[in-house]
Amino acid sequence: MSGAATSIQGQAPIPEFEQRLGHPKPLWMLFMTEFWERFAFYGIRWALVLYIVAQFYNGDGVGQAPANRVYGAYLALVYAAAIFGGYIADRVLGYQRSILLGAAIMSAGLFMIAIPNEQVFKFGLATIICGNGLFKPNISTMVGKLYAVSDERRDSGFTIFYMGINLGGFLSPILTGWLAEQVFGTSAMPAYKMVFLASGVGMLISLFWFWFGRRQLEGIGRPPADSQGKQKVLYVFLGALAAIPVVYFLLALGAGTLQWVLLAMFVALCGLLLFEGFREGSAQRDKVIAMLIIFTFNILFWMFFEQAGSSFTFLADQIVDRQFSGGFVFPNAWFQSVNSLAIIALAPIIAWIWVAMRNSNPSIPRKFGLGLIFNGLAFLLLVVVLTPLVVPAMGLESLPSWLKWAPSVSPGSAFAAAPGKIPFWSLFMVYVIQSVGELCLSPIGLSMVTKLAPVRLVGFGMGGWFLSTGIGNNLSGIFAGEVSGEKGMSTATALTGYGFGFMVLVGAGLLLFLIAPLVQKLMHGVK
Repeated sequence: MSGAATSIQGQAPIPEFEQRLGHPKPLWMLFMTEFWERFAFYGIRWALVLYIVAQFYNGDGVGQAPANRVYGAYLALVYAAAIFGGYIADRVLGYQRSILLGAAIMSAGLFMIAIPNEQVFKFGLATIICGNGLFKPNISTMVGKLYAVSDERRDSGFTIFYMGINLGGFLSPILTGWLAEQVFGTSAMPAYKMVFLASGVGMLISLFWFWFGRRQLEGIGRPPADSQGKQKVLYVFLGALAAIPVVYFLLALGAGTLQWVLLAMFVALCGLLLFEGFREGSAQRDKVIAMLIIFTFNILFWMFFEQAGSSFTFLADQIVDRQFSGGFVFPNAWFQSVNSLAIIALAPIIAWIWVAMRNSNPSIPRKFGLGLIFNGLAFLLLVVVLTPLVVPAMGLESLPSWLKWAPSVSPGSAFAAAPGKIPFWSLFMVYVIQSVGELCLSPIGLSMVTKLAPVRLVGFGMGGWFLSTGIGNNLSGIFAGEVSGEKGMSTATALTGYGFGFMVLVGAGLLLFLIAPLVQKLMHGVK
């Protein structure tokens, strides 16, 4: 098959790339670049909150809530930074240079967080955020630029690229967990420093992989001819350095104050989209309203989904029975690989189900509703296995009034593991069930935005999607802080928090199912 592609009108022709396995050769270079970047990003995910408590709170449970809030704020700012990173690549630096500069800055941040000083650690997180903002949105854009819009291989190319993301996310917790708990430390005292150093090395591999492989792109992603000089690289680099203290300040504000900042940005962005929608007529106005409704439910989804790097990590550390026969202890880090493994295994099945349903294929709002409900069912499983630990020890009166139903769905001691613990398989299945919810919701999000946002403001629509996800991530840290309580997580605080999560998610999912016909009507035929 020829690699030549006819670009859309007004854009430079797409080069005739050499083909590898039916796709342009540069796709595989971008695949491995993203693999190593995700290796670095997910490599530290499991260790951050545990490290904060161990290093800066001497292992005291009182550090869990602030650690959760820092983690949520960190994720939120990663998504917010992506908005600015995409703009810089589009208008200033070009995609190739943005990716290279972002990778270099991100590498520096990963090595910084290995230094056992709280201020340096937070500056390191701020540096990772700024680097990721330049890298993450632009590497995905590069994949799209390898294909013409009408190229039938385009979707499968993104699917291959998505596998790179999940392979990196699958392997990095396994390797970094092994290094921290088996090679340089123990399960009782992991060597978190090695996690951060290994992730930094992974990011350097990503940097050099793209540096040497970018010639394959044959000019795609380079800046315009009148901006080929390296002066703008220096300006953006200095701007990124200046942004790091600003991001550090936002982290230092705390998740509560940051939430107001993010909400103000979100309201302003929504106002701009609505104004443009009204300006373009009733149909576009309705589409914008439908998109904003979906954004609201998207916030709720990620608020509870992103417990993986926060409260679920403490749950695995303290309340999950990870002891197997023969003395093997399942590393906490390895739970982080379950989501990626489930995505790789289940994505083709979910895609086949949507195709097989044909005319009965759920609408976009109902797929979002399914995503929320599956996320909620994962929390229901935690309620089922935690209830037998809490009620016999503390009594039914220990449960809040809205959680009195929990004993009726719990099979008593049938799920008992070690004393005071829940079985290993329960948390494993929580990640799997959540992954089903993610597959119902996440893949269609960006596609939906391109179809519903005003033509002149599609970029702002994408920004709204990322910002709603970021707000959800920040709220996830606040929620995780409540789950941990004032003195650290207990079975009682976990049951109360996860019971609340179940009720909110399932309630929101059912509500979205009910109003789906209205939302679909506002979408004016967009599917």
